[in-house]
Amino acid sequence: MVARACRRSGFTYLTILFVIAIMGAGLALVGEVWHTAVVREREAELLYVGNQYLKAIERYYLSGPQQYPRALSDLLKDPRKPTTERYLRRLYPDPLTGKDEWGIVKAPDGGILGVHSLSDEKPLKSAGFSIRYRVFEGAKKYSDWKFLHSPATQQAPLQPLQKPGAPVPQAPLQQPRQPATPDSR
Repeated sequence: MVARACRRSGFTYLTILFVIAIMGAGLALVGEVWHTAVVREREAELLYVGNQYLKAIERYYLSGPQQYPRALSDLLKDPRKPTTERYLRRLYPDPLTGKDEWGIVKAPDGGILGVHSLSDEKPLKSAGFSIRYRVFEGAKKYSDWKFLHSPATQQAPLQPLQKPGAPVPQAPLQQPRQPATPDSR
């Protein structure tokens, strides 16, 4: 009877060890999936924040004499203008490092042409970028994702809106071509 009780307790002990091993492997898998989701979320936030900086630099460049901001704080209040003109609501921290410091790409005039993260980690996203950020494909580290303003690639300015009631300009109508007849040759 004693031998039978020892065998049962040994079997129970092995079963508990086996269940704990399976649970540990499951938790490790959940941790890996969670970590990947967090990194993907930070990548998406970096693309959003970088795009905000890029748009702000473009608006700054186009809103007065065509020059780049001297500091990121110039995007909060344009020092070239007597009134407050904002291109950003606030200075965003780098989503990957969590710091307020960004890598700065200098323009030929000494201003800020663009920004990039200071993280040297390898990105998870390596393809599937929008056309504007195709250059990010195959980047080895996040600091290679540079959000740069290039006047040569900016979009054409929008046409001014017409005043209400003003006639809408239209292209002149062309007369349809008459088919050639044997007499007209």
